Amino acid sequence: MSTAEMRTVDWADGVVRLIDQTRLPHELVIKEYRDYRAVAEAIRVMEVRGAPAIGAAAALGVALAALEGAALPPDEFRAHLNEAARVLAGTRPTAVNLFWGIDRVVAVADPWREGSAAGAANRAVAEAVAILAEDVAVNQAMGRFGAALINDGDTVLTHCNAGALATVAFGTALGVIRAAVAQGKRVRVFADETRPRLQGMKLTAWELARDGIDVTLIADNMAPSLMRRGLIQCAVVGADRVAANGDVVNKIGTYGVALACRAHGLPFYVAAPLSTVDLTMSSGDQVPIEERAGEEMTHIDGIRVSPAGVPVLNPAFDVTPAELVTGLITEVGVLRAPYGPALAEAVARQSRREEQQA
Repeated sequence: MSTAEMRTVDWADGVVRLIDQTRLPHELVIKEYRDYRAVAEAIRVMEVRGAPAIGAAAALGVALAALEGAALPPDEFRAHLNEAARVLAGTRPTAVNLFWGIDRVVAVADPWREGSAAGAANRAVAEAVAILAEDVAVNQAMGRFGAALINDGDTVLTHCNAGALATVAFGTALGVIRAAVAQGKRVRVFADETRPRLQGMKLTAWELARDGIDVTLIADNMAPSLMRRGLIQCAVVGADRVAANGDVVNKIGTYGVALACRAHGLPFYVAAPLSTVDLTMSSGDQVPIEERAGEEMTHIDGIRVSPAGVPVLNPAFDVTPAELVTGLITEVGVLRAPYGPALAEAVARQSRREEQQA
């Protein structure tokens, strides 16, 4: 089975199944979770990561909580679900898909409307499972739109991991690359290592090599030099949140990639589903940036690589201003500047479509 076909996040008979990404690339381990608190911990310690995957896992966590409370009276069921939502929402503050997945399942799990807590629990499970299927379809649609931006013979730079491992399946930025390769285009990928957690080295390189896609690993500071030598034609990255004005919040180092692309006249594309768009944030400067433990900087796989006692600053994300983004690849097409009107229209159109299908 190719990496694109694997399920990073899945549901089977009341069990959440997640690929433990902290074990890659050395071991492919699928862990099972039967309690929403365990799912929350898996999100917090990044056994599951990537905005769409986090959103799907959190949605399934709410479904587990709903099943746990299925025998409760309606008032107690709702309180139980709200507590689960609070625990899950407290895991990681930056990726908006986390809150989107939680809110979507909580909204439909209404014990009064469904006639009982058991009915609401069944509805929660159905909604969470629907999110899984939708994520795959959305990623495949983004891949089709984004593939048109990749030329035969291009070398594409990626940052962090926005592949199948960051989603339920297929991927966002890597989905674009996969779709271009499926069309018969010769595509080469430079995967930067992505310090400090090395998701580009450990995850992106693993995914692409496993699928037979031409990938070369580079250090984070090599990209500008390679651009200057004409060895990179474009960059495609994912996003953890896109603000209303088109600012992109993504893994730390993304801003530097965008600046290097601008300096060398290269396109900088962002592949992100509309569920990653947050119209309540007028700009990226309003988005909370997660600060993670210093050990991620000072240690690699448990081995200290820095002098003891030196303070560490470890923001997990940065903000790339909208003016550096060549295009936003979404499931409804490639959006171009000015991003404010384009995003508002795309989100509104998608909402109308969902209402008609409901």
